[in-house]
Amino acid sequence: MEVVIAAPDVLARLAAEAIEQLLRGRPDTVLGLATGSSPLAVYDELVRRHLEDGLSFAEASAYNLDEYVGLPADHPQRYRNVIEHDFTGRVDFAPGAVHGPDGLAEDLPAACVAYEAEMAAAGGVDLQIMGIGTDGHIAFNEPGSSLASRTRIKTLTDQTRADNARFFDGDVKQVPQHCLTQGLGTVMEARHIVLVATGRAKADAVHQLVEGPVSAMWPATILQHHPHVSVLIDNAAASRLQLADYFRSTYAAKPDWQGL
Repeated sequence: MEVVIAAPDVLARLAAEAIEQLLRGRPDTVLGLATGSSPLAVYDELVRRHLEDGLSFAEASAYNLDEYVGLPADHPQRYRNVIEHDFTGRVDFAPGAVHGPDGLAEDLPAACVAYEAEMAAAGGVDLQIMGIGTDGHIAFNEPGSSLASRTRIKTLTDQTRADNARFFDGDVKQVPQHCLTQGLGTVMEARHIVLVATGRAKADAVHQLVEGPVSAMWPATILQHHPHVSVLIDNAAASRLQLADYFRSTYAAKPDWQGL
C-alpha cells in the first residue's frame, strides 16, 4: 500500500496519469468507476486530457461499483446517470461500454451473479477508482460486511444515508435503503486500486484503512492485503496518521520513473 499526501489537485493529476498510462499502453483497458465527491477532480482531469491532449476511451470499458435499488431509470441520482453526468458522457466511451449493477432487476440476486460474470468475461478490472466512507465503507460494503463478499444486495446504514442525503435535497428519507454493490472480494480482484480521500471528515476512516487492524468493522482495511493499492489523500484526511511524516518522506524520495 502506497500512501501519497498532497494537495487535491496533485492527487487528481496522479490518478489521471495512472489511467492515461494504461490507456496509452492498452486502449481496451477495463476501468472501475465510483460515484461520490472523492473522484470528481480525477474525472475532471481525465476530461481535460481527453479534450486537450486527445486521450481516448473509445476502446475502453468501465464497470460501476454499485447502484441504488429501486430508483427510476431517469432519476438523476441513479448511479448510471450520475457517472454519465460526471464523467463517461463527457468523453468518448463507445455506446454500451459502461456497465453497472441493475438496481431495477426483478430478480436482484440473479442480477448480481450476472454482473460478476460480465466483469469476469471482460477480463476483470485493470484499475479501480474509489473513495471511502466516513465509517470505512468502500463501494457500499458497510461495517460488518464479509471480507470475502461478492456482488450482492445490501442495506445501507443510517450514517451512509445521512452522508448521501446531500444528493437528495438534504432529505434522508429520499435516500434508498438498499443497494447493489460489488463485494469486498470482488473489489480485491482489481489489479490496481486507487483510493482518493480528502477532508477532515475522512481522517478516522483513513487512519483505520492505513494503520488499523484488518476488520469487518472497517471494511476498507481489507485493502491492506491487496498487492497494489494507491491511497491518495490530502493533509486534512491524513491528519490522524501516525506515520504521516514517513509517508511524505518516502514519496519525496520516490524515483521519477516510478508511477503509482
